[in-house]
Amino acid sequence: MTVPPDQDSSGSIDGVHATITLQKPQAGRVGADRIALLRAIRRGGSISQAARDIGLSYKSAWDAVQILNNLFDRPLVLPSAGGKDGGTSLITPAGEIVLDAYDAAEAELAGTMARLETELAHGLSLKPLLWGIAMKTSARNTLRGTVTRVTPGAVNAEIVLEIAPGVEIVAIITRESAIDLDLAPSKIALALIKSSFVILAQGDASLRTSARNTLAGTVVRREDGPVSSEIVLEMSEGKTLTATVTRESAEALDLRIGSHALALIKASHVILAIE
Repeated sequence: MTVPPDQDSSGSIDGVHATITLQKPQAGRVGADRIALLRAIRRGGSISQAARDIGLSYKSAWDAVQILNNLFDRPLVLPSAGGKDGGTSLITPAGEIVLDAYDAAEAELAGTMARLETELAHGLSLKPLLWGIAMKTSARNTLRGTVTRVTPGAVNAEIVLEIAPGVEIVAIITRESAIDLDLAPSKIALALIKSSFVILAQGDASLRTSARNTLAGTVVRREDGPVSSEIVLEMSEGKTLTATVTRESAEALDLRIGSHALALIKASHVILAIE
């Protein structure tokens, strides 16, 4: 995603472009591309209009909004029904705080880069001095949460992560990994789940299965391809989970927008990471 020049006030020296990634212990990470999207949503009042304004597909913009909402403890955007051709989206008070914080950080960065440019000796390259650190993963679902319980075993450990009030994800990892990540109650962590690892079923939370994670949700998005369908469930306000199933299965389960479904995930299929 390319950020339009008038939306990025960061600086550049010696071919190195400096941008800002907001991060603090109790929040997720937000960079310039997602801030540009949030600004566009605030201006236009909808995800579809914002996507057109900054040259994104509606799906890419909608996916970015879900990632942002899943990374923070409170949603930044509350989209309403309507899809790519309509509907309105509201920036929440939490979203406004993030935008204000980013604006202030951009102003500070611009001043810092200007000072560095005048103070650095001629010929000195900033490339070995400035590094951008960001986590990229092929996992379709990245859910931020708080560790509520750690149960160690002889070889493995069971980790319970609360990703929203009343919504928990259970992961089974090696005991050594739990120690290396320093996982303990109140620790902030990320749960990474491939969409192909999410099994969908009809019904509600009363369904009994062998899957350690049984999460109830409402279908808020469905995109069909020739063979597969991508289904997005909203588990709580602003918190979503994406599953990839065969189109035949989506039809057989009658997974329509607004219908209720269960997401089943084996604990061993949940990867944990820390910021």
